[in-house]
Amino acid sequence: MPSSPTDVSQVLLPLGGLVGREVDLDAFLQTLVDRIAITLQADRGTLWLLDPVRRELFSRAAHLPEVAQIRVKLGQGVAGYVAEAGEPVHVPDPRGERRFFADIDRMTGYRTVSLCAVPLRDSAGAVYGVLQVLNRLGGGAFTQEDTQKLTDIAAQVSTALQTTSLYQELQRAKDQPQAPVGYFFNRIIGEAPPLKALYRLVQKAAPTDATVLLRGESGCGKELFARAIHVNGPRRDKPFVKVDCAALPAALIENELFGHEKGAFTGADHRVPGKFEAADGGTVFIDELGELPQAVQGKLLRVLQDREFERVGGTQAVKVDVRIVAATHRDLPRMVAEGKFREDLYYRIKVVELLLPPLRERGAEDIERLARHFVATAAKRHRLPVPRLSVAALARLKRYRWPGNVRELENCIESAVVLSEGEILEEHLPLPSLDRAPSSAAPTAPEAPLAAAPDAPLLLPLAEVERRHILRVLEAVKGNRTAAARTLEIGRNTLARKLKEYGLADEG
Repeated sequence: MPSSPTDVSQVLLPLGGLVGREVDLDAFLQTLVDRIAITLQADRGTLWLLDPVRRELFSRAAHLPEVAQIRVKLGQGVAGYVAEAGEPVHVPDPRGERRFFADIDRMTGYRTVSLCAVPLRDSAGAVYGVLQVLNRLGGGAFTQEDTQKLTDIAAQVSTALQTTSLYQELQRAKDQPQAPVGYFFNRIIGEAPPLKALYRLVQKAAPTDATVLLRGESGCGKELFARAIHVNGPRRDKPFVKVDCAALPAALIENELFGHEKGAFTGADHRVPGKFEAADGGTVFIDELGELPQAVQGKLLRVLQDREFERVGGTQAVKVDVRIVAATHRDLPRMVAEGKFREDLYYRIKVVELLLPPLRERGAEDIERLARHFVATAAKRHRLPVPRLSVAALARLKRYRWPGNVRELENCIESAVVLSEGEILEEHLPLPSLDRAPSSAAPTAPEAPLAAAPDAPLLLPLAEVERRHILRVLEAVKGNRTAAARTLEIGRNTLARKLKEYGLADEG
């Protein structure tokens, strides 16, 4: 007998506030497993996800106090069978059941007497995980009715999981198994220590109403962090309204933020609300705060202090309930010292200040994660096969200084995907011949030019000649490091050490 909608809603309704809140992704998954176990009257529950690279299932959320995580191969045990066959299984008694994998009980000391497992399918019907429950409370075994109930729950759970970046990363790993598995935080990719420190600060600041100031170079992801703060805060169900001060003429910014009254100026034939009114109850994201005219800075200060303002041409105070998140690439303390930015506004708006690192400070692995992610997304956007990223092209990406940060990398990769034919080579990357650091960065030695004038000899340091030769050999053997080491007549460990010096992670 099919389960009733009420059975499914008992699992999902209590989780509505957690769906899409990536800061609480672990809490969402664990609460999900808890609710499934309660609904099925099970002693334990497990959410298994499929690792497409290793072709293994791993326990992502589970009642496993004995161990941190369990992995089983595709086809191994009941969960592995369900993932491989794509069909639900219920085992009233594991004794004599060939699909039961007793080693897990031996590892944990737990005794399984009954279990039920069903596949998790994505919108295309592909299996990407398994839901499993163990041991019915009060004795007895799980029934076919329980299996149907768990199948109905799995369909709803899968819809929720596919909105998370965890699912997106599983899909990316399936398309690009050679890439390191990336870490997603509210659709922000990166595992560099400075980013992880920022994630922790967002986790603390997001649940509050504190005003947040995001500082960092252009293109380093300030809007993504602003959205992460909003969707993980108490105003997540209210509007998120962006105002880009750099994109508006100074004369229009006040009107954009605060609106105007009828008759405020020529052509103002009716009252128009501003962004603050549109965002009432939600969040206003003020991008490029450093471009805010001084005449408007005072009105913004009043909003921060009193949560009220007057429309352009108006005299009546308008009350609003908004959270403000601002961002800038400008040096605000210097602007304060030069009298270009109000000191009282600066101290009022930086209740929580987050400094975003430029891409060049995040390390080679984050550059590779981002590059491979952008390769996949650009190929999908332009309906093209996902091209391979060559060793030389990847090395070039890692050496470049990225003055335009993540935005520049994304545009670079999109161009390369469109121009390449199955493989992105170094010449497909629209990068200058010299890596120039931005003016705010400490000067570094430029990369040696890739070509010289016809009448001038190309003089390169010995280390650069060696690096280029090694990368050419790797290209010739299609990235096979054992073959490359044999051709170069050096040990594989020596090759791995040299590639590490070039900023290339060991890919096996």
